[in-house]
Parts: sequence; C-alpha cells; structure tokens
Amino acid sequence: MLEAVVLINVKPGAMQAVSEELLRRDGLHELYSVAGAYDLVAILRTSRNARLEELVTGEISAIPGVERTTTLVAFRCLSRREADGTFSVGLGGDV
Repeated sequence: MLEAVVLINVKPGAMQAVSEELLRRDGLHELYSVAGAYDLVAILRTSRNARLEELVTGEISAIPGVERTTTLVAFRCLSRREADGTFSVGLGGDV
C-alpha cells in the first residue's frame, strides 16, 4: 500500500466546497481540518503508483479553491504499538 500526506492551503470561503470535493476522491483515506500553516491534511492510500500520482499531481491541485499543496510520501507507518523498536533507528542494526 502506498501512502502520502497532502498538506493543503485553501482560498478563503472555499473550505466546505474543497472538503466535499476531496471526500469524493478514490484513494483519499482521511481528511482533517487543521489549525496552523495549512487548512487541510489529506491522507492518501492507494495500491498503485499511477493512482497516487493522479491524485497528487492532477486531481487535488485542480480542485477550485485549492491554493497550494505540499505532499509528503510515506516510507513506513510508525505507530505507538511499534514504538519499542522505532527509536533505535540509526543506532545500529540494519538500515
């Protein structure tokens, strides 16, 4: 499974319309409205590179009201359950 986090800036007054349009997208797993430098955070999950590319470079940025996006492609999911071995990264073992 391929995962990406997309940080989205939305034009004033367009939050509802952008959110509704994002929620229609196949591959969008979660959508959060947030405070700070970004307005929305989208979690994408797809089984194909091509679909992830379509979402990130084509569909999301083309939605009316989206000003800018920043995409972070996830290499590995680290959760609290896996934290025991996580924080030793770079301290030995395999890379």
